[in-house]
Amino acid sequence: MLTELRIQDFAIIDQLELSLGAGLITFTGETGAGKSIIIDALGTLLGSWVDITMIRTGADRSIIEGTFYPNANIRAPIHEILKREDLLDDPDHLILAREIRRSKRNIARVNGHSVSLALMRELGEYLVDIHGQSEHLSLLRVPQHLELLDRYAECEPQLEDYRQTYQKLKDTHRALNTLKKLQEETARQIDLLNYQINEIETAKLRPGEDDELLVERNRLSNAESLVSLIQKTLMALDESTPQSLAFTDLLGQAVENLLALSRIDPSQKEIAQRAQNLSDTLTDLTHDLRNYLETIEFNPSRLEQVEERINLIQDLKHKYGNSIHEVLAFADQARKKLETFTTAEERQVELQVREEHLLNDLTEKGLALSKKRHTTSDVLCRSIEQELADLRMSGTRFGVDIQMTSDPNGVPLPDGKRVVFGPHGFEHVEFLVAPNPGEGLKPLTKIASGGETSRLMLALKHVLVQADQTPTLIFDEIDQGIGGRVGATVGLKLWTLARQHQVLCVTHLPQLAAYGDQHYHVHKLVQEGRTVTRLESLSGESRVLELAQMLGDISEGTLRSAHELLQTVQTQTTNLSIGSTET
Repeated sequence: MLTELRIQDFAIIDQLELSLGAGLITFTGETGAGKSIIIDALGTLLGSWVDITMIRTGADRSIIEGTFYPNANIRAPIHEILKREDLLDDPDHLILAREIRRSKRNIARVNGHSVSLALMRELGEYLVDIHGQSEHLSLLRVPQHLELLDRYAECEPQLEDYRQTYQKLKDTHRALNTLKKLQEETARQIDLLNYQINEIETAKLRPGEDDELLVERNRLSNAESLVSLIQKTLMALDESTPQSLAFTDLLGQAVENLLALSRIDPSQKEIAQRAQNLSDTLTDLTHDLRNYLETIEFNPSRLEQVEERINLIQDLKHKYGNSIHEVLAFADQARKKLETFTTAEERQVELQVREEHLLNDLTEKGLALSKKRHTTSDVLCRSIEQELADLRMSGTRFGVDIQMTSDPNGVPLPDGKRVVFGPHGFEHVEFLVAPNPGEGLKPLTKIASGGETSRLMLALKHVLVQADQTPTLIFDEIDQGIGGRVGATVGLKLWTLARQHQVLCVTHLPQLAAYGDQHYHVHKLVQEGRTVTRLESLSGESRVLELAQMLGDISEGTLRSAHELLQTVQTQTTNLSIGSTET
């Protein structure tokens, strides 16, 4: 609810601070004192368009600020919006501010942060309904009519059951569409996958094969150089000439000499052994070189085969991965994907059966919802018309238009027709009204503004008190065109409504004002040659005086009537409170 309202330099209001509680809050005062200006300022705070002429003469800007306490009914959607915009500073309070400037752009703030006017309106729709000259009515937003009807009919369990089936159907339909799109490319994809798998499998790749082939290609392409180098090495190591002995022969002589030396001087036996080891190593080296020489061949045909194999592997890497391992992994994935294609037809049949079953289930649940809505709408219409009769609008008729729209792709009905369906069911719901006897029912959004509209809204709010979750309701001069007796009826209905909502009401009727849990007197005065609006909280004798003055000139009779009026209201509301508690 609205807990604080601060207004600065708006119209004839120079400075106003208002603390508000729960229940019914009434504002009284002479015409032109500024009562409706307070409501206009609140509408401006909630995002209504405002002209710069509303800035107080001599001031550069107007500032309006309100502190709201979101109750449990609206806290979740309010927090969702604030989190979305990164504005959730205090989960228990919400501060809106509007600054209207003469020469610069206007500023809207939420919790101290600048925001767009659209966001201000979005939040305002959850916080306050204003019924009067500046409309801010949730009941005039047609999309909310279905939601209000469902809450009035207590359809939440059935609606939640319907929504679960609806979501399952949407998920199934989405999966089926995805599968159908997939199947449109199935033939081309299967051919491509088969080609890719066959190409990789035909190559018969081995991990590490590419490195082995590079080594072999290097040896084949350099065979002549390798043979020449080995032969020269073997000649130096193991082949003697008339002019010189081979290195192995020379080393053999050295070994024989060192062995003879060690027999003479055993201390040099280790040197002789080292020489023998060197000779054995040289023999092994010569043997290994001769074996290697036998593996080297001049084979242009084999070199060509190796080159082709290397090029094939490089081509596969270019297509499917940077290594043989990645190429083989690609083939595995392709086989798995191919398997999904081969089972797609079975999956499609399964999804189609599931979709048909869910559609039939949705039809059953949607028709149950529809039946409850139609039944409840009749009760709602009778209840609202009774409320309107209490408010001296007995000729007014109220209706609920519930329509289904044909759609060849919609949900099937028992009569064979198909209709549009959505997350809330099959129907479009709109409230209708005929304010005058003999006139046809027209959309609620087309009705005239003024006191008649406010009374109609009061009747709707009174009947839909459980369904309507807007915490703060404002009625500006709801008493236009009605007398004191009806005013008392309106006052009692407002007081009853205020047990579950915070209700602000601007009124000229003492019979209505007497029901206020808080009562403010609005008056204007001249200070230093300027007209200003002042607000006074009334209680006790000051309230009696205000009600007496509203009844006529202050006299013993009007004072006595004011006392009696407050006593009657006190007795009536106390009895209602006791009765409500006992119930």
